[in-house]
Amino acid sequence: MAAMVMEESIYNLLPQIVETRRITAKPSFISAFRQHVNHEIQQGKSPWKTIGPPKVQVPSPKNFLQKHSKEPKLPTRKKDQGSKKPLELSVPKRTDHPIMGVQCTRNFINTNASNAIMAVPKKPLPVYVDRRQGDRFLLETSGLVPKYLKKKDYGVTPKYVTKRNEDAKRAQEEYDAYVKETLRQKAMKRLTDEEREKLLEGLKTNWEDVHNAFQSLSVEIDTIPKKLHKEKLETEMKQLEHDIQTIEKHRVIYVANK
Repeated sequence: MAAMVMEESIYNLLPQIVETRRITAKPSFISAFRQHVNHEIQQGKSPWKTIGPPKVQVPSPKNFLQKHSKEPKLPTRKKDQGSKKPLELSVPKRTDHPIMGVQCTRNFINTNASNAIMAVPKKPLPVYVDRRQGDRFLLETSGLVPKYLKKKDYGVTPKYVTKRNEDAKRAQEEYDAYVKETLRQKAMKRLTDEEREKLLEGLKTNWEDVHNAFQSLSVEIDTIPKKLHKEKLETEMKQLEHDIQTIEKHRVIYVANK
């Protein structure tokens, strides 16, 4: 019958009773040591276990912060036992008879007038102005007064310059002595003026010979031997020119003995 019922059928409008199964829960496991464990947990608990109860004295409400209470207080000044008591100021009594009529006989007006007449007048300080109606400045501090010309040590060589010149002279003397000693140890010979002139003439003669050979070269240099010969002559001329300039520049020439 149920197999013959189609999808769209009037029987589908009837409420269908669905049989529900009762699910019975299994009893949960209860440990036999449950009460013992709870008892130990309760014994371990106590208030303020971690930090403990406060053990400080509660401040009194009467000790509140007052004005000027934190300012430093100076110690009380002790009275000097040896000091005398200050005199008490009071109105003179009727029985007191003070001395009256004591006057000075000096005439201050005439004294002041005579001092003013006999006094040396002050000299005005020299000043200068930057423009016609400008400000006034003292001339002494302006740098325009030749004060340094009037000094005692003006034009005198300073001590540090004299000392520096003496040190330079001493160093030159020591160097000359060292050079003489070195020359004496190496047995170097100094050329005389005649030998120097003879050497200079020989170098100039050699330069002229090389120069004539250089001028005699062919105009067209197209081979390698010609180029090498030209370079050789140029090198010799430069070396001779350098030697001639060196000898002409130095008047004293030393030659090492072989």
